[in-house]
Amino acid sequence: MVNPPRTPASSAADDLALVVRLSSDTLRQADPAAWDHPAGGLEWTCWETVEHLSDDFFAYAAQLGPRRPPQDGEVPFVWWSRRPDGPANVTHADRAAGPDGLLQVLEACGALLVAMVRTTSPDVRAHHCFGASDPAGFAAMGTVEALLHTHDLAAGLGLAWDPPADACARVRARLFPDAPADTDPWATLLWATGRGDLPGRERVTKWRWDGRPRE
Repeated sequence: MVNPPRTPASSAADDLALVVRLSSDTLRQADPAAWDHPAGGLEWTCWETVEHLSDDFFAYAAQLGPRRPPQDGEVPFVWWSRRPDGPANVTHADRAAGPDGLLQVLEACGALLVAMVRTTSPDVRAHHCFGASDPAGFAAMGTVEALLHTHDLAAGLGLAWDPPADACARVRARLFPDAPADTDPWATLLWATGRGDLPGRERVTKWRWDGRPRE
C-alpha cells in the first residue's frame, strides 16, 4: 500500500499530537499538592493554566468546525472565569477529579484539535485575533501554546521540560518567520515570546505570531 503524501496539515497535526503527549507525560510527574502554585511568571495557578491550554485547543478546534467558519470573530460560546483574575474559558475541569482528571481534559481537547486539523479541508480559513488562518496554522498555534505553557507549568511545578527541537523549529518557521533560523529552535521560541534571551539580541517585550496561511 502506498502511503498518502504528507501535507502541511498532517505534519502540523503530528507535531501537535506529539507535543500534547509529551506535555501530559511531563505534567503527570507533578506533586499533587503543587497544582495551586503560580505557573512560572503567569498570574494563574498551574491548574488554571492547564484549563487555559485545554481551552485553547478546544477553541481552535471549534473555529474550524462550522460549515462556514467565522471570519470576523470567535464561535460564540460563553467564556467565564472561576475567579476575577483567572482565565476566562469554555473548558473547566472538575476539581473533584484531581490532577488525573485535569490531564484527561488536556488530552481530550488536544485530540479534538488534532482530529479537526486532520479532517478539515486545507482551503478552510477561520478567524483568529492575530489574523485568519488555515488548519495547519491552527495546529501550529496549538503546538506553540502547548510548548510555552508547559514551560510555564514546569517552572511552577518544579519539573524539567525539554521539547523536541524539530517540532520547535517547524512552528518557529510557521508562526515566527522573522525570528532567527540559525539559533537553537527552543531557545528561539522562548526569546520570540518574551520568555528568554538570545545572545546579541534585545529582550522581547511585545510579541505576536503570524498565523497567515503559507503558500
